Amino acid sequence: MISPEEFGKLFETFDREAFRLETLDYYDAAGTRTGLPAFLAGEDEPEQFKNSPWVTTVRNAVQAGKRMYRVHVVATPLTDYLRFEFAWGYHRNAAAGEEFFILDLAEHDVPGLPDHDFWLFDERKTVRMGYDSQGAYTGADVLPESQTSEYIRYRDIALKHAEPLASFWERHS
Repeated sequence: MISPEEFGKLFETFDREAFRLETLDYYDAAGTRTGLPAFLAGEDEPEQFKNSPWVTTVRNAVQAGKRMYRVHVVATPLTDYLRFEFAWGYHRNAAAGEEFFILDLAEHDVPGLPDHDFWLFDERKTVRMGYDSQGAYTGADVLPESQTSEYIRYRDIALKHAEPLASFWERHS
């Protein structure tokens, strides 16, 4: 397991790009527990949600000329959580420069993708994310370099079949 401090440092030290594949329909995080009920109630997005530490991380990386992007694998119709994540979280992060792509398995049959989340840094370091059955983060492992090409292939497959968040959201919001 990589420590939270070591993991966080990867977002400060990568050189060119950080890619994430997301596979879950629900992530249990502090922002979710407070934000999702507010979103479902039709409330405005709270200021503290708009200015999360992640936004600063993304903005700093993008301003330094680095790319941060991800593909979220979903199956429509979207759950309430995914509508919340896309409408509040992803749009907020996109404003800071992160790029989002959505791969809808209801529209595309895409064999060969993993059933877990990961981050790929500069096509050199892969971090496999762990979550429990309730979507709570349980930790992450740095994978051996010998597995990097496999994860680059996963990224490429996902990107080939995904579409930008804006066009996906226009059809499914």
